[in-house]
Amino acid sequence: MNLYETMGLYLAEGKAGMVATVVKKTGAAPRDEGAKMFVGEDKKSYGTVGGGRVEADVYDEALRLMGTGESKILHFRMDAKAVADDGMLCGGNVDVLLEPLLGVHKEVYEGIRHCETRGRKAVVVTRFSSGSLSKTLLDTYGSMWGDTVPDGELEGFIRFLEEKKVRLIGDDLVVEPVSVAPVLYIFGGGHVSQFLSKVAKMVDFNVIVIDDRAEFANRERFPDADSVVVEDFRKVFDRLEFTGNEYAVIVTRGHAHDAAVLEEILKRKTRYAGMIGSRRKVKMVLQHLREKGADPEALGKVHSPIGLEIHSETPQEIAISIVAELIKVRGS
Repeated sequence: MNLYETMGLYLAEGKAGMVATVVKKTGAAPRDEGAKMFVGEDKKSYGTVGGGRVEADVYDEALRLMGTGESKILHFRMDAKAVADDGMLCGGNVDVLLEPLLGVHKEVYEGIRHCETRGRKAVVVTRFSSGSLSKTLLDTYGSMWGDTVPDGELEGFIRFLEEKKVRLIGDDLVVEPVSVAPVLYIFGGGHVSQFLSKVAKMVDFNVIVIDDRAEFANRERFPDADSVVVEDFRKVFDRLEFTGNEYAVIVTRGHAHDAAVLEEILKRKTRYAGMIGSRRKVKMVLQHLREKGADPEALGKVHSPIGLEIHSETPQEIAISIVAELIKVRGS
């Protein structure tokens, strides 16, 4: 489950919590700016700010501040001696913002999730001081959620929409671009797709599963997917959005459907297109599309056989190999 969804559940149940965000790092600290952890009043934690002593201290301080309404910056300075004494693998310096989960900011958290899943650029502005916390979400369309930002400051914050890193400004202001979850279209609702959906959600893809059979494309089979679509494999492309940053995995039940889906995908820009199948099947499908006039350069970019080579055999292993390849492409 997404961290903001978890926070929403705690708010809905009237439970307290603390949100930790890495707002600044130097050196070889384990997590980048923007890494988050949520600690609930029930002492459960979700997400990570890097593990080791840093995470343990953040967790302890979160419990200490729970229910006080206080926000603070925790400073960790991990020199070589500290790293060696603690048995850590990474050094560097890290600043972590600890802030309370407040019901008054519920619409901000919901807005962040909305922007993440729809690929909408947005920025979160957080101001904090002793006993005071304000939070505002601004998106690329000029919409605003949460606390009001003075007109004189609005334009300056809007510029951060193009940023990718969190900024700690002074001692009491954090500006955080919303990370956009890339869309993963999974064509086919078989066993591999079930595990693929689950694993892809765990690493922050916005998963959309598509099949032309309702008995295969449904919430019971794909509880982790963001959306499940029942539609003809060709007709569905009239409903799908392609901006060039989408990932498409073709795992349908047969050659004809694979070829139909791949033919449509090749007409559009994608970040990744992959098709499952034996080398013989893949060769047949690609040759068929080549004879139909498909762009040779686009065909050459199709990942097939799909996934990283890890000697995978079971549906679970195949799903892991595919997601590993998606992560590799996403990070390139």
